Amino acid sequence: MIDHPDLDGVAAEALVSRQVAAVVNLSPFITGRYPNSGPGILLRAGIPLYECHNPGLADAIQDGMLATIEANCLRLAGMSDLCFGVEHLDEERVQKLLALAQERLKSELRAFAQNTLEYLQEESETLLDVLEVPEISTPIAGRHAVVVVRGERFKQDLNAIRVYIRDMHPVLIGVDGGADALLEMGFKPDIIVGDMDSVSDSALRCGAELVVHQYTNAERISPGLERVQAMGLPHKVWRTPGTSEDIAMLLAYEKGAQLIVAVGTHFSLLEFLEKGRRGMSSTFLTRLRVGDRLVDAKGVSQLYPQRFAWREFSWLFVTALMPVVVAFLLSPVGRDLIRLLVMWLRLRLHF
Repeated sequence: MIDHPDLDGVAAEALVSRQVAAVVNLSPFITGRYPNSGPGILLRAGIPLYECHNPGLADAIQDGMLATIEANCLRLAGMSDLCFGVEHLDEERVQKLLALAQERLKSELRAFAQNTLEYLQEESETLLDVLEVPEISTPIAGRHAVVVVRGERFKQDLNAIRVYIRDMHPVLIGVDGGADALLEMGFKPDIIVGDMDSVSDSALRCGAELVVHQYTNAERISPGLERVQAMGLPHKVWRTPGTSEDIAMLLAYEKGAQLIVAVGTHFSLLEFLEKGRRGMSSTFLTRLRVGDRLVDAKGVSQLYPQRFAWREFSWLFVTALMPVVVAFLLSPVGRDLIRLLVMWLRLRLHF
């Protein structure tokens, strides 16, 4: 049971990973603003979609409550006499809604571009001036840095550069929930950057340096600042415009990273619409500033492909063979073979 208009791809993949039986959305899966990818991901996974526009359902549901859907009627345990009407969205219905959204995309793009230009004027002075970057203890100068964001297909991209991370030992920077993604893949983040609203307590306590993103807009505060303070964790506060993933890249750039690898970051129009951003001025400016050192994880995986580790295999083979050789030499047959070899050497070398 969710309340998520224009379900995005990241949320849909999270639902698929939980192997849910069905998804009931209290908001439209597709509002028509733009062709979002979430519903298609759920349908391809065989998960049925339902919409319920009854405002009273939000107050009625509780975690763990048994729900049954029959003939477009949703019934909840303990309230079997009530029927909440739901609408089933099949593949044909979803495709029609996406086609209508595609037609409206042009007007959405125009409004998005206008907002970007307005914010560009506001944020350009701060993002293009000399930045007051907080002091951190993690050494970055001259090293590679990997910035991980919970974007669409971020797990696949992170897995694709696993060998690169193992061999190059880059600085690992998790942006909010990106820190949890690193931990799930067996890596420990060196730095966690963000407003700390979508990162787990275990990730915050993993020993990484914490840089809390404080927005310059007085109306927007960092939702996780009080949380970090209440946990008693040491942290630095960086007050600057832009998104958390932008300032993570700027942190790596200003601290002298030789190369910045982006995993799951957002750059396309649809990705920003899914994030609910009214513009992408900070992202344009950030990419312009760090562009000579920035590369996408997909490119790294192509240039640094998975390969068979012959050196590691050779050492493993030698290590496994040594006990066999020692056991053979200590056996009667092995001792006789050594005596014959010594006699042969004496005859050949005349001593």
